[in-house]
Amino acid sequence: MSQSQLGSRRHGRAYFDHAATSPLRPEALAAMSEPVPGNPGAIHGSGRAARALLEDAREEIASLLGVAPLEVVLTSGGTEADMVGVMGAVRHGHALISAVEHPAVGTVTSPWLLGTRAGVLPVDQTGIVDPDSIAVSPLSKDLDVVSVMTVNNETGACQPVPQIAEKAHEAGALMHTDAVQALGHIPVDLDGWGVDLASFSAHKIGGPVGIGALWIRRGVEVHPVSPGGGQQFAIRSGTQPVALARGFAAALRACIAQFDEQTAQWQVWRERIVESCRLIPGVSVDDAATTSPTIIHLSVDRARGTDIVTLADRDGVDLSAGSACHAGVSRPSPTMLAMGRSDVEASSGVRISMGYTTTQADVDRLLAVLPAVIAQASGAR
Repeated sequence: MSQSQLGSRRHGRAYFDHAATSPLRPEALAAMSEPVPGNPGAIHGSGRAARALLEDAREEIASLLGVAPLEVVLTSGGTEADMVGVMGAVRHGHALISAVEHPAVGTVTSPWLLGTRAGVLPVDQTGIVDPDSIAVSPLSKDLDVVSVMTVNNETGACQPVPQIAEKAHEAGALMHTDAVQALGHIPVDLDGWGVDLASFSAHKIGGPVGIGALWIRRGVEVHPVSPGGGQQFAIRSGTQPVALARGFAAALRACIAQFDEQTAQWQVWRERIVESCRLIPGVSVDDAATTSPTIIHLSVDRARGTDIVTLADRDGVDLSAGSACHAGVSRPSPTMLAMGRSDVEASSGVRISMGYTTTQADVDRLLAVLPAVIAQASGAR
């Protein structure tokens, strides 16, 4: 039995929440098991040995991303990479972000962050940004950075990043993209996209939790957003996590090696799941023109997404509600609201997301369970 099959069946469940996190890859665990001899910032022998391990990992991550090692800043994850990338790029002007960004970017519009210095780019009913909306924004005349995610973490919608980057540059701004859900799932072409900054996270591809990366194109200036010891060109201070960096590199290596085979398989499974779900009464699939092969978002009439997740959980299938739940209160999904849905409609979403441990047996189980679960959840409303 393969490692992915072992991972999927270990707990006797079908796991479809890879967009939240993927189980740790064996390759990453093995890479992190090697002892780290010292602090990579120290100048003694043990520190130099740790530094060598760290830089080897950084070089491999950079090589697999097709960039230079000095362009890669290691962070605590995608959230910090987003914060440093967006807030670090804002000088005295403004930021524009899409209405469907992850909260790691979306909260820059909050009063305690950038407040009135940040504006929102609207999306259409499929969640896609019109690149021309940058030029007509009231903030476009004094713009420092535009941030639009490559793949939406909820719906899987793929944004026209190259076209958005072109319009951002015409407005004199840098272009940042949250590529957390893109890495390992769609081809990543930082040079072809024309972006200046991009955020990544290890645990979305089976790497360890607690490490991510911000790619900063050579020549782009990003100022630090927090004080510290000045590590990593003073952009991101703090002792660098050697073991986590090694785990990130190993996970990315395994991910890239399996990319063609896995994406082809995910696409086959996605088409089967979508076709089956469209036959279930009251279910609509929230697709865009281009959607990640690993994410499927459903809206279900007369049902709450959280009810569907709870019922599926009872039957051994792990899904995710499209709406956020805070302090036990189910709230409508901001992403779906931005796409023009009502509060009720924006509370009815369910996300199915696949990853490297997904198997045919998992898909079979999902499709066997889902119709009855949805019927019960719809009747319970």
